[in-house]
Amino acid sequence: MSDEKKEVHPRKDGISRRDFVHGLTAAGIIASLPEQSMADLPASPRLSATEYPPAKTGLRGNHDGSWEVAHSLVRSPEHFKAGQGARDKESYDLLVVGGGISGLAAAYFYKKSQPDARILILENHDDFGGHAKRNEFSVAGKQLVGYGGSQTMEEPSDYSQVVKDLLNDIGVRPEEFYQAYDQTFYKEHDLGGGVFFNRGDWGRSAMVKLDVGGLSDYMPLAPTSLSVADAVMDMPLSAPAKSEFIRLMTETRDCMPEIPVADKRWYLSTISYKTFLERHLGIKEAEVFRVLEDLASDTGMSIANVTASAAIFYSVLPGYNATGLPPDHEEYEPYIHHFPDGNATVARLLVSSLIPAFASPTDGEGMVGVHGNYAGLDQADNDVCLRLGSTAVNVAHKGDPGTAREVEVTYVKDSYQYIATAKKVVLACYHSIIPAICPSLPSTQKTALASQVKTPILYTNVALTNWRAWKEMGIGAFVAPGSYHVNAMIDFPVSMGDYQFAQSPDDPIVIHMEKFPHGRAPGLSKRDRLRQGRRNLLATPFSEIEHQIKLQLGEALAPGGFDIARDIAGITVNRWAHGYSYYYDELVEDLYDDWGDPRYPHVQARQLFGQIAIANSDADANAMLQAAIEQGYRAVQELLA
Repeated sequence: MSDEKKEVHPRKDGISRRDFVHGLTAAGIIASLPEQSMADLPASPRLSATEYPPAKTGLRGNHDGSWEVAHSLVRSPEHFKAGQGARDKESYDLLVVGGGISGLAAAYFYKKSQPDARILILENHDDFGGHAKRNEFSVAGKQLVGYGGSQTMEEPSDYSQVVKDLLNDIGVRPEEFYQAYDQTFYKEHDLGGGVFFNRGDWGRSAMVKLDVGGLSDYMPLAPTSLSVADAVMDMPLSAPAKSEFIRLMTETRDCMPEIPVADKRWYLSTISYKTFLERHLGIKEAEVFRVLEDLASDTGMSIANVTASAAIFYSVLPGYNATGLPPDHEEYEPYIHHFPDGNATVARLLVSSLIPAFASPTDGEGMVGVHGNYAGLDQADNDVCLRLGSTAVNVAHKGDPGTAREVEVTYVKDSYQYIATAKKVVLACYHSIIPAICPSLPSTQKTALASQVKTPILYTNVALTNWRAWKEMGIGAFVAPGSYHVNAMIDFPVSMGDYQFAQSPDDPIVIHMEKFPHGRAPGLSKRDRLRQGRRNLLATPFSEIEHQIKLQLGEALAPGGFDIARDIAGITVNRWAHGYSYYYDELVEDLYDDWGDPRYPHVQARQLFGQIAIANSDADANAMLQAAIEQGYRAVQELLA
């Protein structure tokens, strides 16, 4: 189903009816609470085996129960009274708001500098790690693991020394992935890339064995034996569209000879990919644009709203050979540094280093198969406590920010309001919520924080009882123009420790699918397109997403004998309404030579405020793991200076 058909119709004030009702309900509960002592409130129950978060299926990510309080705070801040609620008996040296990679790294760096420190980490979800989320399935007695967000460590040899040292300290060994990741798997099983055309959008169903979306750039897929021309002739397109598509895929002439070679890359960053296709390759057929429309994938934008530079060099869409640029002979680090649960293993190693009661592996390989003791995260005798299901609603200095020695943090857990006191605070949460929870910040800083509109994403993991259909069709990954999920793939073939990836097509396996919703109306800014995508995502129930998953896989894999009822064993949908950190729109926003230029909103947003520092990958306008860690480090250094 297209985004247009699923658009939310907001009220005039921009609040959908669904958000409005949820917001009033949560706010009404909080507003009725009297000030209470900690002893008066019910103790948080220890997690039972059935409540083990990674094993929960259905709707995860920004799951229901994680976002309602924050939305209520933004909509109705008057219902949340600062300084009202039960006071925590413990006073902390550091309190971290946000238990994602950046918040955990901040706690790690602070504890390393101050070994005797008492630290509290508040996390609004029922699991830690932020986007570095672990999804588990049990199929026919075999444990399967997938990633619900943060996917990989990209080119770790280029990481800063701060990041390298942290990873080394907690037991991450990048060199191990050259053995753990089976780079021959796809070729051994003749699994290549494909383009799937669904019947509803294209008139007939077709799986064409051709890599159009840059799949082979980050997966060692098997090459196709078809020529580009033969593959394109199988597409359900008109003859003129097929002709243009073949030209796009095979053109080697310099189609922009008027641009000097030294200026070509810069020039490509000033025009959209769609403009590049129209102006320089003479693409006119609407069908060609429809195929490519959303294949810039995790840029979060369509080809009309992403630069030609990003589309060609990052998303690896066709057209490089027509730019007149010399062949790219640079050798890149292979895209293999991926735990079976993505960077959730990094988060779990950070937690175990801070809270030994959670787990005690010696390295990443040992952590992959660990269950983890969630009941040990928040115990009175811990030096570091990680309190899940806890949403901060107010952060304020006790006195003037310039001289105050303590900060009060009011938070909501299990519909009750609590207050914790700390000497220092790191806000490692989404930047866009910080103005609401810390209203005393300078207005210019609040404006900068609010501008960090994150890219919404949907990471879906489907556990299959077998992958015979994929083997039969010779497909390891495919893009799907017009379908609900823009791509689907057999997950990365990684085996570590006791965890072994599937070898036979009869073995259970995890399939990974992605969607990047965004607004499509002309004239919208990038931020407004992302906001529309977010509303779309929040308004779509799990039942509809589940229906679309089955519809898409059932049709795409039907030629291989795929059976929905027999072959699908479980579905976990990781909904990230606030996903990747905002990256500036190069087509209309200014970029400066120095990424730390004070004119950038992300730099203005992260300024120290008294005893309150600000982290999260938003503080670097960069969604990568290393940025999250570096921003946690910077925040702590500012507090300790």
